[in-house]
Amino acid sequence: MTPRFLMADNSQDNPDRLYVVHTEEPSFIVGFDIEDFNQNQEIQWFDGEPNEETIADLLADAEEFLESELDNQEDIFEE
Repeated sequence: MTPRFLMADNSQDNPDRLYVVHTEEPSFIVGFDIEDFNQNQEIQWFDGEPNEETIADLLADAEEFLESELDNQEDIFEE
């Protein structure tokens, strides 16, 4: 089963940016500054752009995923 969200980077070309990939329809990649999810966001939609309410919900879910994933990584590296 493919995860709903994936975290990605392109550190060789954009070392100050992270990306969250939404794998379900409507699929998209959101790029943002590494220090702030809401800073300089760029979204690429693959299945067509949904309505504004859906976008807000998806971005909130993506941000929640990112925070949880980063917290989990911190816990792993502290052990």
